Amino acid sequence: MAVYAYVAMNNRGKEISGSVEAETSTLAISQIRDMGYFPTKVYEKSPASGTSTSAKPAKAGGVASMNITIKLPGIGDRIKPKQLAVFVRQLATLLGAGLPLLRSINVLSDQAKPGIMKETLSEIAADIEGGATFSDAVAKHPKSFSKLFVNMIKAGEVGGILEAVLERLAEFSEKEEALKRKIKSAMVYPILVTVAAVGILTFLIIVVIPTFKKMFEDFDTELPGATVMLLKMSDVFKDWKSILVILGSLVGLFIIYKLIRKTRKGAYYSDKIKLYIPVVGPLIKKTAVGRFSRTFATLIGSGVPILQALTIVKDTSGNEVIAQAMVSVRDSIREGESIASPLEASGIFPPLVINMVDVGEETGALDKMLLKVADAYDQEVDAAVAALTSIMEPIMIVGMGVVVGFIVIALFLPLIKLATAIV
Repeated sequence: MAVYAYVAMNNRGKEISGSVEAETSTLAISQIRDMGYFPTKVYEKSPASGTSTSAKPAKAGGVASMNITIKLPGIGDRIKPKQLAVFVRQLATLLGAGLPLLRSINVLSDQAKPGIMKETLSEIAADIEGGATFSDAVAKHPKSFSKLFVNMIKAGEVGGILEAVLERLAEFSEKEEALKRKIKSAMVYPILVTVAAVGILTFLIIVVIPTFKKMFEDFDTELPGATVMLLKMSDVFKDWKSILVILGSLVGLFIIYKLIRKTRKGAYYSDKIKLYIPVVGPLIKKTAVGRFSRTFATLIGSGVPILQALTIVKDTSGNEVIAQAMVSVRDSIREGESIASPLEASGIFPPLVINMVDVGEETGALDKMLLKVADAYDQEVDAAVAALTSIMEPIMIVGMGVVVGFIVIALFLPLIKLATAIV
């Protein structure tokens, strides 16, 4: 009998850890659930040392064998969000038509093209056929199925409303993907303009300006300051050592930013700064609040306990400021307070969200109120993205015109000065 270590949450939402003895991981999970816990991680430990067996390399003939995995470019190890949204919708439709869960997954696995999607569905079907629950089977693939997905499936299984939960998940996934598509499509034009601008400036600096520089070397008159500055900039960008220094500096700043983001305080303050960036900050804030509202509403509407739902929202928020607010909300609920007060204290959530949550708590329709908030903020995000795009277009065009105009004036000032001197 093997020993399985686990990390789980109790009914108060507190994370705990321990170990149990069982013949299989499925039986270990069942034991943990019988204890009144919600397991989030279960793995087999070595009977002798208590360390995970997955951490020990297998030995053959006294030499540790090595498993080398080579990933080809473009081939991922997780199901894409778009594919996942389609899978959830199709699975909900098949279950609604009366097909058993295992047969539905096998049908979708047979239809899928060779790749990570087909492999994952085949493994899930094999686990279910071996006696595991659907939630346990998908939990083995954390890169493809988030905590949100796993816990909603678990709630649907416990409440006997798996089909309804899948419908909610499908709607949630489709709206998330729709929002991403809108933001990506809105950024296409600015990116194209930026690429074109960089290409034009590169051509002018590397080809056009050096030609004028050779001509200016024959001039006896002193060159204007703007022309001198332009020629020096051209020399810098033509020198590959200078380019390496610039690129190295940018890479260094990026690495420093990533290291800061890995610390809790660094992630918190960097996310907070993002919320106050002019123009972009309000868009980030609206997106974060809308995602919180929809995720939280989807979870509690599917029967996930509120403390567990808050923990999942914290882990999937994508913003450390929102995550810290969720910790405050969870702590206040444990002490018997409402949800609205700590949300207001965070300073992140607007009065509309606070009032809707307050009304939802009083009427017992919190999930419906939050969904209305999410829909309202999705519309605001659409309008903000459209407004930002419309503002960026003229700004980029004017900026490009100013830069090119400066280059043209700086190049022709010596010629004008020479012509004036001759006259």
